[in-house]
Amino acid sequence: MHLFVNGTGSAVSGELSIPVSKYHAHRALVLASLAPGRSVITGLSDTRQVVWTIGVLRALGTRIDVTAEGYVVHGGPYDTSGNVVDHGSSSAGGVLNVGSSGTTLYFMTGLAALADKPLTLTGMKYFQRRPIKALLDSLDSLGIRYRAENDRPPITVQPGRPTGGHVRIAGTLSQWISGLLLVAPFAGRETTIEIVGELNEQPYVELTVHMMRQFGLAVEHSDDWRHFTVPAGQTAAPTHYVIPPDIGSAAFGLAATALHPSNVLFRGLSATTGADTDHPEADFLDIVSGMGLPLETDAATGFVRVRHDGVDLQPVDLDCRRIPDLLPVVSALATFARGTSTLRTIGHIRLKESDRVNAMLQLNKLGGDLVDEGDTLTVRGVDGLRGAPMSSFNDHRVLMSLAVAATRAEGESRLTYPRAYRISYPTFLDAMNGVGLDLSITSVQERTATAEAPSVVAS
Repeated sequence: MHLFVNGTGSAVSGELSIPVSKYHAHRALVLASLAPGRSVITGLSDTRQVVWTIGVLRALGTRIDVTAEGYVVHGGPYDTSGNVVDHGSSSAGGVLNVGSSGTTLYFMTGLAALADKPLTLTGMKYFQRRPIKALLDSLDSLGIRYRAENDRPPITVQPGRPTGGHVRIAGTLSQWISGLLLVAPFAGRETTIEIVGELNEQPYVELTVHMMRQFGLAVEHSDDWRHFTVPAGQTAAPTHYVIPPDIGSAAFGLAATALHPSNVLFRGLSATTGADTDHPEADFLDIVSGMGLPLETDAATGFVRVRHDGVDLQPVDLDCRRIPDLLPVVSALATFARGTSTLRTIGHIRLKESDRVNAMLQLNKLGGDLVDEGDTLTVRGVDGLRGAPMSSFNDHRVLMSLAVAATRAEGESRLTYPRAYRISYPTFLDAMNGVGLDLSITSVQERTATAEAPSVVAS
């Protein structure tokens, strides 16, 4: 099966409903599971990543009730005696299945030590390639005992609270740092965390600290966010938390409206600038506005509306250190800009679900002009694209970014792993088709047979 995308020169119009932020959902569910008592989380995420986090937490004994409005989480000590099986996680079997969610893997590896028996974290086969050695070494320094062949999943974590102390970790991936921060409050003595080298993805670390404080956990940090101090022996407090809309998902709709004449309402999204929301990818609102996309507040609803008859996109010079996950969609937009865009500090973006820098070079198959220069991606805007086959590398961000770009190409494009979007934006396909684009999932054989079928002319 493939995702087929037909290019269109038509305008897009209608409404896009923006889902809630998966970044906030992961953290809220994990923190609520650690807080004895009842937490209410408003906002429901049906992303596969969050579903795997819920399965892991349930296998750890956390009761999570899904309601029409969100979640009710009954937190407390992790207890695997309940014989729960959920999305591949099993309390009796001692298995925590993180699926393809890197966030779940990095957050729960240390927290698994708070359980009452040894637990093995596993996931999809390709997860054995995910970089986790730096986090494992740091968890070992905190006194967490584990076993992992070649420092890769599957990882078996022994029960026992961390001892705490001083730990150093590279600032390559924010999820490593967040994983340490989340377990540190439950250590036997104070924990200090020192970042070695450059700190990438700082907004995601800021979000972790901000949300920990909302759940009653104390964390102090230096002004440059390179040193953290976490007091020992803390207890999280249950709370009522409202999950904001997901800028990362809205980015694909915004990109589509930037590439086509548009009149689209983004239902659920009220922020028009990065300063209006605490989402770690809020910078995208400023990036796309700076490229020339008009974002206005709809008077009747209070939500963002994009309305224009065509936009001459401007090139961008962007340091991707803080916002690595935006490189795919920004590079797609830059392909249509009037000039040369430069995306800098991209090394850590090669460590995601795929090497996203290399993956986005496939725009060159469509007639784009992207050059990988090591730590910089140069994108020269072109006048037009032509459809071609590409691979999504089973990476949701790559799939959606290439698909949006292909809506401006002449003819038909196709992408492998067509349902990868379900990992983070399950309604993506329906949403794009709902505003007038043409995306469908079918086999090459069925597509060919349909194209070759003789037409019937009524007499």
